[in-house]
Amino acid sequence: MSVEQVIALVSALSLAILTPGPAIIATVQTAFAHGRSRALPYALGLASGASLWCLFALAGLAVLFRLHPALFTALKIFGGFYLLWFAWTLWRASTEPLPEAAGGASRGYWGGIALNLSNPKPALFYAALILSVFPEPMGIARQALIYGICLATELSWYALVAVLMSTAIMRTRYFAAKFWIDRAAGIAIMLLGLLLIVNH
Repeated sequence: MSVEQVIALVSALSLAILTPGPAIIATVQTAFAHGRSRALPYALGLASGASLWCLFALAGLAVLFRLHPALFTALKIFGGFYLLWFAWTLWRASTEPLPEAAGGASRGYWGGIALNLSNPKPALFYAALILSVFPEPMGIARQALIYGICLATELSWYALVAVLMSTAIMRTRYFAAKFWIDRAAGIAIMLLGLLLIVNH
């Protein structure tokens, strides 16, 4: 694996992670609302879930979707409805008092995995990225190295966002505008879910 390939992989992946989408919106909102103790495990779950799409891509996901487009359509529709449910929970929470930071499994590690596994954006991205940056056949050792680089990149960015957005000053500002921030995050995720369903 060349240095240029590693740089291309990390750069493209970093841009994809930081592009506003369900995972980043959910990470920021969780950090604001519940602090680092809950946002960090959630962010690590998001990173783990997204990295699983890298494994699937390395195992031939792009070829599978090309041979069976109905599978990808089903994934997009399922992901869209999951995002709609997630948006509804954010909308409803905007008028409720904040729960305890340790409560609620939907925003824990497994909740993060579930959100990114229901999101076809990383599936498409990884399938295209792996095929474009590494078009040649690869052995197990090289695939493991690629997965390790992708997982480290995912973990680093999601953890950084969770930590920065859960600082005292950021949370204080959130508390002052909780209703509007929760509603805006809910609307953004709802629109992303509707786009997935409508454009399947």
